[in-house]
Amino acid sequence: MAQAAMVETASRDGLDWPTLFATRSARMKASEIRELLKLLDQPDVISFAGGIPDPALFPADAFSAALTRALTGPGRGAALQYSVSEGYRPLREWLVGRMASLGVACSIDNIMITSGSQQALDYLGKLFLTRGDTALVGWPTYLGALQAFNAYEPTFDRLDPFANRSTDDYRATAAAAGGSVKYAYVSGDFANPTGETLDRTARGRVLDLAESLDIAVIEDAAYQSLRYDGEEIEPILALDIARHGSIEAARTIYCGSFSKTLAPGLRVGWVVAARPVIAKLVLMKQAADLHSATLNQMAIHTVASDGFSAQVDTIRGVYRGRRDHMLSALSRHMPEGVSWTRPDGGMFVWVTLPEGIDGAALLARSLETARVAFVPGRAFFADGSGANTIRLSFSCASEAMIEEGIARLGKVVRQQL
Repeated sequence: MAQAAMVETASRDGLDWPTLFATRSARMKASEIRELLKLLDQPDVISFAGGIPDPALFPADAFSAALTRALTGPGRGAALQYSVSEGYRPLREWLVGRMASLGVACSIDNIMITSGSQQALDYLGKLFLTRGDTALVGWPTYLGALQAFNAYEPTFDRLDPFANRSTDDYRATAAAAGGSVKYAYVSGDFANPTGETLDRTARGRVLDLAESLDIAVIEDAAYQSLRYDGEEIEPILALDIARHGSIEAARTIYCGSFSKTLAPGLRVGWVVAARPVIAKLVLMKQAADLHSATLNQMAIHTVASDGFSAQVDTIRGVYRGRRDHMLSALSRHMPEGVSWTRPDGGMFVWVTLPEGIDGAALLARSLETARVAFVPGRAFFADGSGANTIRLSFSCASEAMIEEGIARLGKVVRQQL
């Protein structure tokens, strides 16, 4: 009887799962952006929330042909078979050429394919961070990076290439938190969320700081191809190689992605780094998922080989027009006291509201009264600051939607003044 009662109680109450979770699981938080993406399914909401590519611009016909070729051509068995953890060799060879065009001389042994650059960030957090170590990040910075690194229980410190701050101060701050500084995370081109770009001087200062601290630099280049104005700037990895003579002597780890240029749903990204780093990442890949989907890599390789430059030219033209329209609409509809960035590329405009206006509260009001969505800025700050900031994305909004949405949002902001 007692045993039957115990079984009944366990069945009714279930296992107390939280008592079994690792302590680091408490640091895992839901992404505000992922939740906001659900609003895209509501037809009456004008959304500037999701920083995602416009699906109308995907080269769908090219992918259809590439997938058919992969599944019916001479190598069709390989498309459905297990493969090496480093990634599909022809794609890595294509990337050697792509990186060379950016000033990065490397071999296929310096490249590993990942399931999007997000997986690369997770692996790099796992590789470098021991509990209590410090990661230097922007203020604000990419929310997905904070989430990826946060699982490995680091402390975050502010990365500012022009701060008048000594190496000893960085080290002392890290030691007080129980560890040491391990890397600086940088998105140099049209960063998410601000849309801002680091010029050559700032990139050099990042390298100077990394050298003085003897740490790695993680370069997130997800938006590197999406330049609409201004002069191309070499990746930090290219500047690092120029300083030290070869990629094997460089401390920078470059994370690239096809998500913003070809298709995010296939989840194909890559890492470029010195061979000792790649060797460790390959071991992680083997343990995590063996390898990225071969079929997806083959399709990406075919489409990239046949028309990467043409695809980039197409999306640049469309997104440039949408950016211009959003900047124009902001200038016409936002009240005095509101400021915003003017990005040379990417997908985002970063808006700073007058002190006292909370972005999260503004979002709630905007959705209720104006049916306009955006991302509150606080989520992009490691310390939870930045309450009076918001991120607007223009990539998936037509010019008519931008005009109407910014006009509505301007009225909501005025009501909060």
